[in-house]
Amino acid sequence: MTEPAQTRLRVRYAETDQMGVVYYANYFIWCEIGRVEYLRSLGYDYKQMEMIDDCHLPVVEATCRYRAPARYDDEVVIETRVTALRSPVIKFGYRLVRAVDNQLLAEAETVHVCVDRQMNKKPLPEKYQQAIRATME
Repeated sequence: MTEPAQTRLRVRYAETDQMGVVYYANYFIWCEIGRVEYLRSLGYDYKQMEMIDDCHLPVVEATCRYRAPARYDDEVVIETRVTALRSPVIKFGYRLVRAVDNQLLAEAETVHVCVDRQMNKKPLPEKYQQAIRATME
């Protein structure tokens, strides 16, 4: 398997809770950022996937295991890879780590089903399957 796509972000104050820790739901937003950037690293823009190929990837399952707290102003690295591809289902895996000390903050997974605008299941277009499979070898 090739190296995961990496995306960096800095924790904003608005993403933290009353205790100064990143609010748990924000990790799923970060996963989305990682997923969009993963696709961009393959040369595909998610907006174009929707508009041109009528290819939408709604989340049908999401899990996250929190390992250590992220706090305001931490730089976080989102490592994203595809862990399973069985058209029309695609599974993404994520590792979120603090950049300064490589501390594992969370591990997450999202499962998506390729659908058209009417929410009917459809195969993931072949060009995307080929590009993704190349990252899984």
